[in-house]
Amino acid sequence: MEEIELYLEDAKDRMNKAINHVANELVKIRAGKANPSMLDGIMVSYYGALSPLNQVSSMTTPDARSIFIKPWEKNLIQEIEKAIMAANIGLTPQNDGQQVIINIPMLTEERRKQLVKQVAQECEHGKVSVRSIRKETNEALKKIKGASEDDIKNAEETVQKLTDDFILKIDGLMKKKEAEIMTV
Repeated sequence: MEEIELYLEDAKDRMNKAINHVANELVKIRAGKANPSMLDGIMVSYYGALSPLNQVSSMTTPDARSIFIKPWEKNLIQEIEKAIMAANIGLTPQNDGQQVIINIPMLTEERRKQLVKQVAQECEHGKVSVRSIRKETNEALKKIKGASEDDIKNAEETVQKLTDDFILKIDGLMKKKEAEIMTV
């Protein structure tokens, strides 16, 4: 039935959005390796307006422990340093007159365990989202008029399979991120 297919497609799209959200949140969790995406969301005052850091500079990672931020204009160096300090993400910027340098400190064992807990928490939020999408979809399927019980039962089984698949994907993201964090 066409209406059932629409509900299933909508559930799949929403579950994809949930897993993408989890993946984006996991990228923000610092694993001890330099990654320019660690600085996503940092806004710099540029001619009186706030601009994303990646739009006023180029960022490179010459090694696993440092990020070099080269502003398009040298007068932005202090503004970039201020913005990074204000972001309160545990990174201390330094400058050499040409660029801002961020050295990523080694993670302690205790900090690694905290990060693993944070990863588990983000993944659990994703799983809860996927399960609530399953619940909403199943409730909507039951309200379809004119659909046979078998059609609805088959659709619910499909939703359950989708749910299981997406939860497995979230578990995979979690294992990968935990391994990344725990690797010294």
